[in-house]
Amino acid sequence: MNQHIFIGLILIALGAFSAGSFAIPFGKIMDWKWESYWMIFSLGAYIIFPLTACLIFSPEFINVYKVVPAKIFWLVFFLGAVYGIGNLSFGLSLRYLGISLGYALSLGLMLAIGTLIPPILDGRLKIMMDNSGGNLLIIGVLIAIVGIGLMGWVGYLKDRKKFDTEKKVGLGEFNFLKGAIAAVLVGITGSAMSLGFEQGIPMAEIGQQYGINPLFITMPVMLVLLSGTFITTIVWCIYLGIKNKSFRNYIKAASSNSLFINYLFALLAGLLWFSQFILYGMGKSKMGPFTFTSWGILMGLTIVFATLWGLYRKEWKGAPLKICALIVISLLIIICSSYIIGISGSI
Repeated sequence: MNQHIFIGLILIALGAFSAGSFAIPFGKIMDWKWESYWMIFSLGAYIIFPLTACLIFSPEFINVYKVVPAKIFWLVFFLGAVYGIGNLSFGLSLRYLGISLGYALSLGLMLAIGTLIPPILDGRLKIMMDNSGGNLLIIGVLIAIVGIGLMGWVGYLKDRKKFDTEKKVGLGEFNFLKGAIAAVLVGITGSAMSLGFEQGIPMAEIGQQYGINPLFITMPVMLVLLSGTFITTIVWCIYLGIKNKSFRNYIKAASSNSLFINYLFALLAGLLWFSQFILYGMGKSKMGPFTFTSWGILMGLTIVFATLWGLYRKEWKGAPLKICALIVISLLIIICSSYIIGISGSI
């Protein structure tokens, strides 16, 4: 394997670990409504940390925006706003399908759609299909779908058992149809992030002309993308804040210490979430002309690390040995598929 591709895979894998870990700090937040801590998380993840990263790693980003074609700038911003809809829909998929099945279906669809749509639109997939790299890419995506499908089935078995138990006391919310619709919406709109990165390549190239380090040329693209995501998110969080009368959360808590902790952990979650895209952008810069392969790796390994966190937090405690074995097999399949997708761009 090309050494640059290998380094790219390592960087993207680190980004996936960050992505799979970002929700852990939410468990430390007390007495806040979802929209309250999601607003603070979003402010950090979509505005504060991307802007800080640009100022540190890509200080010429303002000059880039001055010369980039307006059509590209606003297209990237719009795709970021669409991605925000996917982020919000993800919560519904988890509500109706459970964490295991919701993660597998939602990110699985983002993997397949986000990996294939950009190269189909710009013709790079056709170029890859002229040699063995294209076939390898399709094989990698199909293997990923098998692994994710297996993970989804395992999650379905777990969540169905939980649902049957809850149904007896009238608490079950499991609804496969509603959850599947939400997951499809996540897959389609969430993949706009991948498409946004690809549509932002001219912006990144201008950044390189201004002397931005190739490792960080996606920073200006990310700031525009995530600004669009923030607009979608803030509209929904303000709506929920008015509906639930939760604006007091920002200034009121059980104590001043707990208020500080809530802000701290919400921002920490934002830092972890955004860090995935710093590492993703660095890894993407190493993947050669077929940069779209990076998205499938990020999504596949994020599922792996999120599942490992679930195991660590004993979400699968009491599961039969057969279920645990299926989890391990599905993780190995997804890891294998990410490797195949990664090397497909170098053949």
